Amino acid sequence: MQPAGVRPVKYRTIFLSDIHLGTPGCQADLLLDFLNRHEAAQYYLVGDIVDAWRIRRKGFLWPQAHNDVVQALLEKAHGGARIYLIPGNHDEFLRSYLGTHFGGIEVCRSADFTAADGKRYLVTHGDQFDSVVVNARWLAHLGDRAYDFMLWLNTHINRARHLWGGQYWSLSKWAKHQVKQAVNFISEYEAVLSAEAKRGGYDGVICGHIHSAAIRDLDGIAYVNTGDWVESCTAVVELEDGRLALIDWEHTARKARHRDRARRARRRQRQLENV
Repeated sequence: MQPAGVRPVKYRTIFLSDIHLGTPGCQADLLLDFLNRHEAAQYYLVGDIVDAWRIRRKGFLWPQAHNDVVQALLEKAHGGARIYLIPGNHDEFLRSYLGTHFGGIEVCRSADFTAADGKRYLVTHGDQFDSVVVNARWLAHLGDRAYDFMLWLNTHINRARHLWGGQYWSLSKWAKHQVKQAVNFISEYEAVLSAEAKRGGYDGVICGHIHSAAIRDLDGIAYVNTGDWVESCTAVVELEDGRLALIDWEHTARKARHRDRARRARRRQRQLENV
């Protein structure tokens, strides 16, 4: 359902990944706000939409906001939008249903996407190119638990920052940029995905998995990572001319909240002056 008085922004295509429905860290309310304010002819859900790892480990967690996200996507499919779901490592159980349609959402291993400008992109979650996930699954699960703890700690840090009037800050994002091994891993991941796209004759690759949003050129190949809806709350959209753009919805929503607070403060000030 669209917010009253708000006309959605329309794009040719919207790419989303790493939503992690079923986890406490999922920013479902922000995603629902994004979906209500944006429309597209087609959507690509690029993996880790549902976090089966966490559900198996901690039990079923499905708040109403998570259900609302699923309902919003189904409504878009019923409204005529084409939606493709490419499973990731956290929702790999869906790989048993390749070719199946769930309420108009098609499950596929990967996708061949052609933009309006004729450029071809390989669309894949990217876990197949992560050596830790492929060769040491126990280590990937251990890292997932450490990530959960970091998100829990980050929630408490940001509650304190909110009391001080500070802005949202991502501990795990900061750690990724500070730890040399993490930076090297991201660079290697980008290089491997870009090389795979080049081998397939594509102009670029659109992926997720590492929760690090980016659009950059790597030796003539467009590397596009959609980010996530746990930390960064980002999406990639295709404009009418075929160009791809990154939307930081957490940043956009934060600016909108600041504008609303400023408008309310000015309105209160005018009311006081008229008394």
